[in-house]
Amino acid sequence: MTTNPLSQAASSMRQPTIFLPHGGGPCFFMDWTWGPADTWVPTQRFLESLAATLPATPQAILVISGHWEQPAFTASTAAAPELIFDYSGFPEHTYQLTWPTPGAPDLARRAAELLVQAGLPSGTSPSRGFDHGVFVPLKVAFPAATIPVVSLSLALGHDAVSFDPALHLAAGSALAPLRDEGVLIIASGMSFHNLRAYLQPTTLPRAREFDAWLTSAVESPALVRDRLLTDWRSAPFAAFAHPREEHLIPLMVAAGAGGEGAGHRIFTDEPMGATISAYRFD
Repeated sequence: MTTNPLSQAASSMRQPTIFLPHGGGPCFFMDWTWGPADTWVPTQRFLESLAATLPATPQAILVISGHWEQPAFTASTAAAPELIFDYSGFPEHTYQLTWPTPGAPDLARRAAELLVQAGLPSGTSPSRGFDHGVFVPLKVAFPAATIPVVSLSLALGHDAVSFDPALHLAAGSALAPLRDEGVLIIASGMSFHNLRAYLQPTTLPRAREFDAWLTSAVESPALVRDRLLTDWRSAPFAAFAHPREEHLIPLMVAAGAGGEGAGHRIFTDEPMGATISAYRFD
């Protein structure tokens, strides 16, 4: 068993776990994207204010990105992760962005070990960089690029197509001890993610109904919350909000890491005619 790499430097303040919307591509670094120039301003302001709401500066950040899928949960041990510009059709300057925050190889190995100890499929990657689900929102939230960051993948189900929400809740529970070591756990996705439905007149009432259900589920007592999130596909307009669920499943990790802590919505907006929300578990 490896020793806790953060034991000597760990913050005495327990960090929360947060599910945040990472926007559309490099949207916070453009004058416009898929709509008026101010489409993503409220989300940007939310991200800019995030650090000030934390109990202390995190010793490190573990990010579960909806843009990294692997057969097993995989943590990047890269010491200096490169940016992965995994979007297309955007202005040239958005492919020149920089965010040179360091990796945290010891934390990555510890996260993988915690998952293995919980009987969950896990491994490490020596070279995985920061996809845009990681660097785009965190470049806004933590622009100084001084806090070490580790990327963690989602784990595909046996059919290599869908994701098991209960498995990701269990992964969050396994990773929860990191919170007491000064590690901020961030789940990066979107609470609504149907690219074909944006800017359509029939979308907003459906998105609102799904968001209301999701918020109610998150804010329920932990046992009820986990049961509801496991069965999220039964929510109203669930398949409409998420034709494929990779942008919602990071929420399960955040909720699992939240343990018995109360979950609550900390941000909501309706960019491009669809409701999106962010949630925090203390």
